[in-house]
Amino acid sequence: MIRPQTYSNAADNSGARKSMCARAPGASNRGYAGVGDTVIAVAKEAAPNMPPRKSEVVRAVIARTRKGLNRDNGAAVRSDDNAAVAIDRDGSPKGTRVFGPVARESRECHFAKTVPSAPEVLR
Repeated sequence: MIRPQTYSNAADNSGARKSMCARAPGASNRGYAGVGDTVIAVAKEAAPNMPPRKSEVVRAVIARTRKGLNRDNGAAVRSDDNAAVAIDRDGSPKGTRVFGPVARESRECHFAKTVPSAPEVLR
């Protein structure tokens, strides 16, 4: 569960290393975002001379969470950290590579472009 002011690591090479969730659009009743949801984030740490600079607002999709998620078959998938992939307005990733595992649920949430570049998909 990613709520506002939750920090997450970067799961791609877009330039933002750490980001803080500012808002989870569409989650006004829930108040949190999960794997595969889009959030508006602020880059808190950034690589030097890369496009998303520190304190720049970016859109990101949640790749994995510490809270985990329960699947229909009874399996629970949990990760060591919160991670997000920076995306454009049309949903394509800003970076060229994705680091670490990505949950299968992000493919079902219309972010199929981030899944093929990931080294591992959590099944």
